[in-house]
Formats: sequence, structure tokens, C-alpha cells
Amino acid sequence: MPRDKHAILQELLVLRCKRGDRDALDELVRQWEGRLFYYIRRLVATEEDAWDVLQQTWIRVFKGIKSLNTPDCLPVWLYQIVRCTTISHWRGHYRQRAQLEASSDLTELAAPEENKSFDDAEQVHLGLSRISLAHREILTLYFLEDLSLEQIAEVLAIPSGTVKSRLFYAKRALRTAIESEEGCP
Repeated sequence: MPRDKHAILQELLVLRCKRGDRDALDELVRQWEGRLFYYIRRLVATEEDAWDVLQQTWIRVFKGIKSLNTPDCLPVWLYQIVRCTTISHWRGHYRQRAQLEASSDLTELAAPEENKSFDDAEQVHLGLSRISLAHREILTLYFLEDLSLEQIAEVLAIPSGTVKSRLFYAKRALRTAIESEEGCP
């Protein structure tokens, strides 16, 4: 079966990156920065955190690109790095938060947003923000990043059957979150 043009160009890009071609690294960033940022933004609390995680991701990518033995696995490899970087970010966040809570007895007051007029995309994004991180992650990879079930299984390091199960429950959680928002006065 002949390979498509995109796969061949991707393989050449990876090979150029592995050789240390600066233009190829810049091209890799241009091609992937938007998609990776969008994925990260669904997993972290603020845009500032997302940019920080993305920067750390690119550092890991540049240091590890020579270890990528199969260029056609680039998307899965990138999302695995993003996921690991995001997990490291959350560990640091929780460690810092625990230190703050131990040193002071402050409580956060978070008022829910009162804007109830949304279009469909805004409702989906609001719904995503109200479901668990695990559900948000699987829905983002499947629907918004357009990865296959097998690719998601590789990124998350779980069996394909577990991906299907989590996807089912994540869809249900999102539907419930959106419906509960629509039902509010």
C-alpha cells in the first residue's frame, strides 16, 4: 500500500530534526505548536500554565528527538511527551499548593461564571472544564486531536479496550455537564 505524501514529508522532517537541522526543528514547532497548545490548554488551569508546559515540552522534544526510531509515530510520541510534561506540571502544582496550605489557612472563593448564553462550541468547552481531567483528556485526544483509539492507548499507556470504556463514560459525563448547564436558569 503506497504511503501518503503527508507521511513521507513527516518522516523527512523527523530525519532532518534528528540530524540537528535548525530549520526542520522550527518547522516542527510551527506544525505542532497550535495542536499541542490546544491539548495542553484542556489539561491545565490557566493559559500561562499551558505556555509553560508547552515550553517544557519543546525542550524535552529537542533533547529526545534522536531517540525517535519510527518517524511515523511522531504524533503519538509528541502527545506522550506532552502528557508526561503536564503530569510533571501537576505534581509541582500540587506540591506547591500543599506547601501553601500548610503555611497558611486561606480558603479560595471561586464564583461560578454567570454567563448563560453560549453557542455550541462554548457549551462544549464549558462542559469540558466541568468534567474530570481523565475524561477531558480522552475526549480531547479523540475528538479534538483526532487520534485513533490505538494511538490514544499508546499515549495513555492503557489497553485499547480501556480507551473505549473511558471514552464512553467521558461522553456521558460531558453530555451530563452540558445538559445541567442548559437546565440552569
